[in-house]
Amino acid sequence: MHITPGLVAFNIVGLPDKAVGESRERVRSALYASGLSLPAKRITVNLAPADLPKEGSHFDLPIALGLMAAMGAIPEDAINNHVVLGELALDGSITAVTGVLPAAVAANAHDKSLICPHVCGPEAAWAGDEMDILAAPNLIALVNHFQGTQVLSKPKPAVHQRDAMLPDLRDVRGQESARRALEVAAAGGHNMLMSGPPGAGKSMLASRLPSILPALSAQELLEISMIASIAGELADGALSSARPFRSPHHSASMPSLVGGGLRAKPGEVSLAHHGVLFLDELPEFQPSVLDALRQPLETGEAIITRANYRVAYPAKFQLVAAMNPCRCGHFGEPGYACRRGKNCDTEYQSRISGPFLDRMDLFIDVPAVSASDMLTARARESSADVLTRVEAARQRQIARYANLGLKNIRLNTHAPQNILEEVCAFDSDSQKLLYEAAEKMHLSARGLTRVMRVARTLADLEESETASKLHLAEALSYRLHQDSRRRAA
Repeated sequence: MHITPGLVAFNIVGLPDKAVGESRERVRSALYASGLSLPAKRITVNLAPADLPKEGSHFDLPIALGLMAAMGAIPEDAINNHVVLGELALDGSITAVTGVLPAAVAANAHDKSLICPHVCGPEAAWAGDEMDILAAPNLIALVNHFQGTQVLSKPKPAVHQRDAMLPDLRDVRGQESARRALEVAAAGGHNMLMSGPPGAGKSMLASRLPSILPALSAQELLEISMIASIAGELADGALSSARPFRSPHHSASMPSLVGGGLRAKPGEVSLAHHGVLFLDELPEFQPSVLDALRQPLETGEAIITRANYRVAYPAKFQLVAAMNPCRCGHFGEPGYACRRGKNCDTEYQSRISGPFLDRMDLFIDVPAVSASDMLTARARESSADVLTRVEAARQRQIARYANLGLKNIRLNTHAPQNILEEVCAFDSDSQKLLYEAAEKMHLSARGLTRVMRVARTLADLEESETASKLHLAEALSYRLHQDSRRRAA
């Protein structure tokens, strides 16, 4: 910040974008509304480092505070050792900006204080109890606080409680095999592809997956909230305790799904971190968009690379997809003759690449529900009943990998091949079955590993220390549908 005699001017240097350049008028108007006016001198604001492009409206507040300190309106040492961000309205009020939570966490890690908008205070308070945070509604409140005539209270962390009215599995009629697969997917964090005619209940089953997923841990809550803060999806600065469930439309572009754009914002895969990404009408997505998911599915990261920057967002999500068996949706139904020809199913399914399908763990056929299943009123398990078993299975996985010194691995779906061989402990009969199935089903090395992960999850659901031949046989049955698709093509 530099104020010198000379031609009256207000310049911002340091590669500002349009939003940063326009902050001159917002700062000028906000200071005037607060009872201050800029001196009739030459004002230069330098945004260092000078070779890094600056973008966004969060520079308004630090520019205003720097000017006020240079003008003597507030003590200069009052804003030292502070991280400041916030957008100014023309009346001097401080409005919300994105990314306050990760900024607060970074400031706390560097032993600095934070000044942010009042509406963002509840999310910033999660950075630490001992951290000094000033969440001001306007510039006047900040000036009064620094002059000692007003004390801004420290914001308190806020969280939206998990919705108690999540859709319940009790509503699902029939589909016992699909319900079983959904439980297995929830227990091990496995990816799942459902195929069936329209109205069979595929979307209904997927929407009930969050109701059988355990509550977020403190670390998971902080991770997904920082991503949501960057994306500007935190309502009133309160963190959400519910696991993400993202369901983008099949017209979604690659940047919207994986991330990118002018400001390299996180995409749907990152917003679904530690949650569920549901892709309905899977073959209707552009093939290039689906293939862009292969790397995040494998590594748990969405890496956005452009000419001037490289950004990596976490993306450990559970993929659930649904599709019709063919374009008309009724291929294979008794008594139905498709008017599109005998290749209706293969042409439709060929829109999904083999490498993408190889990253799925469970392939489930969801047949049409019969009238007797719809009309018969019999007791069905609720989501709470299934959640009890899922939580117990996940706790066994967490304890197992922690005992092996792998604290970064919490679910079977993240376990590498060498660890799986140790924790599955297949006997000779199971190894023979696995070898024969791999030969007949033409399983890739990745597909073989995913079968072992599912078998280990099935053993965890039954509280078994080892994965038996029965567990392995059931895990292999979930890949038979992929094998039949390969032969049909």
